[in-house]
Amino acid sequence: MVTSFNVPRLVIAAPSSGSGKTTVATGLMAAFSERGLAVSPHKAGPDYIDPGYHALATGRPGRNLDAFMCGPELVAPLFAHGAAGCDLAVIEGVMGLYDGAAGRGELASTAQVAKLLRAPVVLVVDASSQSRSVAALVHGFASFDPQVRLGGVILNKVGSDRHEVMLREALEEAGMPVLGVLRRAPQVSAPSRHLGLVPVAERRRDALDSVTALAEQVRQGCDLEALMALARTAPPLDCEAWSPQRALLPHGQDSAPPAREARGPGLSSGDGAAPVIAVAGGAAFTFSYAEHSELLRAAGAEVVTFDPLRDEALPTGTTGLVIGGGFPEVYAPELSANEPLREAVAAFAAAGGPVAAECAGLLYLARSLDGKPMCGVLDADARMSERLTLGYREAVAVSDSVLAPAGTRLRGHEFHRTVIEPGAGAAPAWGFTHPERRVEGFVADGVHASYLHTHWAAEPSVALRFAEAAAARR
Repeated sequence: MVTSFNVPRLVIAAPSSGSGKTTVATGLMAAFSERGLAVSPHKAGPDYIDPGYHALATGRPGRNLDAFMCGPELVAPLFAHGAAGCDLAVIEGVMGLYDGAAGRGELASTAQVAKLLRAPVVLVVDASSQSRSVAALVHGFASFDPQVRLGGVILNKVGSDRHEVMLREALEEAGMPVLGVLRRAPQVSAPSRHLGLVPVAERRRDALDSVTALAEQVRQGCDLEALMALARTAPPLDCEAWSPQRALLPHGQDSAPPAREARGPGLSSGDGAAPVIAVAGGAAFTFSYAEHSELLRAAGAEVVTFDPLRDEALPTGTTGLVIGGGFPEVYAPELSANEPLREAVAAFAAAGGPVAAECAGLLYLARSLDGKPMCGVLDADARMSERLTLGYREAVAVSDSVLAPAGTRLRGHEFHRTVIEPGAGAAPAWGFTHPERRVEGFVADGVHASYLHTHWAAEPSVALRFAEAAAARR
């Protein structure tokens, strides 16, 4: 069923990384939220740190729109799911406006997302080392793809009143509206380290102060009325909002049966109790796509968050364990010191409990991390390295697991500066088919552990299979 969905929306893009997209996007989200608007925050691409700041600015889950991992056909439905009932949606781009998956043209670029959402684009330009040349730069970006509608520019890192005048004159000649001017303000920048910004969960008080300062900077430097007017020019989208309940239905079935039946086979016991799936959170495990928990709940599970830095036991009644991404390498001594929880995780895995671990979770399940004892579920050791592993992957499941039967094909993303030795177990999790061919990860009994981040909305059967495995453990 196709419906018409409309919400005012803006895509915040830039000529390149480091231009100030996150500053502007987060500041706009916070500034409009402070006006009492319900703002839906989104991030193009796989990044899991920026959405944490977006959530802090808006009070709503930060959601990713990734055309590589989920496919272009899911971008608009996932957007409509997240933005339902909102007054405005702000989508932060990824890298430069036209940069996408390597060797795949526009796939997964900000430009592709903007076209799929029929959304006007605001270009954030780092103007710190140019004046009249800004017009040539903006003209090139505006004319490169006629289907991308560039609605205006926000100038960032402007040095002085005189500098601003020169920039405005040049852009006026080019016929491009200037929707904001931000001066250099290092005091409101967020700290970063080896993989980008420091996540919100690690510095919540300071992060809140940063978001407040960003909102003030945007309020003073940007024309919020003009930006809202531009957002309202976005036409309706002809799509049906993604639904976790509907996503779990058998292929070809387009309407959900009653809620209990829609949860799949074997997920409810005679007393109606739901399987309890514990999801790692806290400062060391900051990353999980919002749709993962939504799919698990739609499959009939109760999702409970726990903090491996603080909690000494798994949540009561845990029958499934999800340990997603984050920065355990920063907290290796603290994680190691929590011996009761490490032993509980090891015992759960040894008893055949279903465990899904991605990236940070892989490190936590290892025997050691930078020499500090971890859970010892995997016969492997992890450490920091000098090499950054980054990029999209096409993968096929090598071994039957609690997530997928062998042969299942998924697209995912790697982003880490650690290595684990060995890199794969006797039964590997994934075989990568592009851009390189190798096997990776570990499957043993109920454990599936890998560096690969995946988006379950692309293959909802993963969530259902895991929930069924958790239900079978009650």
